[in-house]
Amino acid sequence: MFTEEELRDLEGLKRGSDFIEVKCGCTSKKYGDTVGKLRVFSNGQFLISCECTSVCDEEKLTPYEFEKHSGKEGTRKWKNRIWVMKNGKKVPLWRTALLKYYRHASNGANELVRMRAKRLFHRDEFIRCTKCKKERRFRLRTDKECRTYHDALKSRRWKCANWPYEKITCESEEERASRKSCRGCPRTPSCKGCTTCVCFGCHKCRFLDCKCRTCVDFIQNAEP
Repeated sequence: MFTEEELRDLEGLKRGSDFIEVKCGCTSKKYGDTVGKLRVFSNGQFLISCECTSVCDEEKLTPYEFEKHSGKEGTRKWKNRIWVMKNGKKVPLWRTALLKYYRHASNGANELVRMRAKRLFHRDEFIRCTKCKKERRFRLRTDKECRTYHDALKSRRWKCANWPYEKITCESEEERASRKSCRGCPRTPSCKGCTTCVCFGCHKCRFLDCKCRTCVDFIQNAEP
């Protein structure tokens, strides 16, 4: 796909049968650097796996979605705002050879599919440890994640040691406030709660086998 000269000194370089992968990122004045891995496919598709936090599972973001996820808002200037690391320096994508494989049609189709899939969306939520009072992030993208959060929320003595993503203690550092404000809303990263990302009850986050009042009321009144 690319010559050795074009890829020389790019950090995180990996080669696949139909793609190359490099380290990338996007910098927000408010949130700092959001780092990820950019895959450039031979068909012209660009997909980014985000690594902004240890629990972030956004693995197939378009460049525009990654730009928004990092906290950058406004017009689509991702070619200027998303950078790769070369010789220890941040270099905007437009100054690299990577864009020569970019195809708008391939990425546009992918973005449309993702937008349709995100119509039913649950933003990230936080639960406070009853011991150290630190807040821990819970992602609610899948049925399993919704159930894990729901059960943790019901617990009167939830502690950091019960966090489901990785082993932590009350001594583990809490997310900084600026990062907490980014809860995954597809409309805008710093959303404080809107009809796009706040769910007031659906079959994904309410459970037939749960006897809590919230679930019982929903199941009794929900449409089949």
